Amino acid sequence: MKLTIEQLAQRIGAELVGNEKQFHQGIIAVGPIETAGENVITFVTDEKRKAALGKSGAGAVIVSSRFEDLDKPQLIVENVNKALIQVLNIFAPKLKTPDAGIDPTAKLGRDVKIAEGVSIGPWTVIDDGVEIGANSVISNGCKIGQNSKIGRNCRLDSHVVIYHNCLLGNNIIIQAGSTVGAIGFGYTYFDGAHRLIPHNGGVIIEDFVEIGANCCIDRAKFGNTIIGAGTKIDNLVQIAHNVIIGRCCLIAAQTGISGSCKLGDGVVLGGQVGLMDNIEVGPGTMAGGQTGIMRSVPAGKKIMWTPALEVTEALRVLSLVRRLPDMAEQLKQLSKRLEELEAAKDHKA
Repeated sequence: MKLTIEQLAQRIGAELVGNEKQFHQGIIAVGPIETAGENVITFVTDEKRKAALGKSGAGAVIVSSRFEDLDKPQLIVENVNKALIQVLNIFAPKLKTPDAGIDPTAKLGRDVKIAEGVSIGPWTVIDDGVEIGANSVISNGCKIGQNSKIGRNCRLDSHVVIYHNCLLGNNIIIQAGSTVGAIGFGYTYFDGAHRLIPHNGGVIIEDFVEIGANCCIDRAKFGNTIIGAGTKIDNLVQIAHNVIIGRCCLIAAQTGISGSCKLGDGVVLGGQVGLMDNIEVGPGTMAGGQTGIMRSVPAGKKIMWTPALEVTEALRVLSLVRRLPDMAEQLKQLSKRLEELEAAKDHKA
């Protein structure tokens, strides 16, 4: 797609200012400040990037307020990130929409209920008693277990596995290779061996949840593992049995959440965060990457480090840790000096 800068401003409801002679220049893509060319629009979210923008070859820029000394068309919006989403969608590749219907290679069990507009791709297996809501897309190679239910407008990418007795709401996206409802890692030791504890519960995924590629969400021993509405989960995340995650949480890649943990609404976990089992993380808590959370955390805390500390305390600890080599050398020198003084004292005696 190609739009003039003026047309693009109209599409996103932006105020257009700057060099009017360039308003009719064509835009075909979005790009970063450093590499954008004259047919590419870029964006600036803060003043720190203003200097780089002056050297940029971009044809136009999306900003939240006007840069007076910039001789370049500027699309002024209230929220740059929101506008960026709009523009990225405008210039997104136009892929073919899956056709509604059931591919001849798909295998359906008994008493399966498929609503209007559903697309079921090649080599998909759908077991007995499954229900799929209107306009959902089940891509090639997926497996949906007995009595599971999938709501409206959902998208399951290739090779997603939904085990039995799982409940997915509406407008859910699950990317390729993820698994929902596998048996949790729960064992007990007796008679000389580790014995698997039955996991007879299910998984509930509420509306507007998005799950990345190659994630694992385990079923509960009893009751349900629950992912709250609006939560977004990155790739390669492990969520164990009986975990309850609140609404609108963000969970970054390679995070591991142990069994029976509870996360409040709006929790943010950075990459490779790990949670010990049976702890609670209060609403609005933010954990930096690689934080090890070993005990429950009150609401609204900002934490990092392992074991987790509040950010201010963790930074003090980090400062001391970085000084340890110098402190060790100082201690070595002080010990040597003390030995010399003791030797001199003994010699005089």
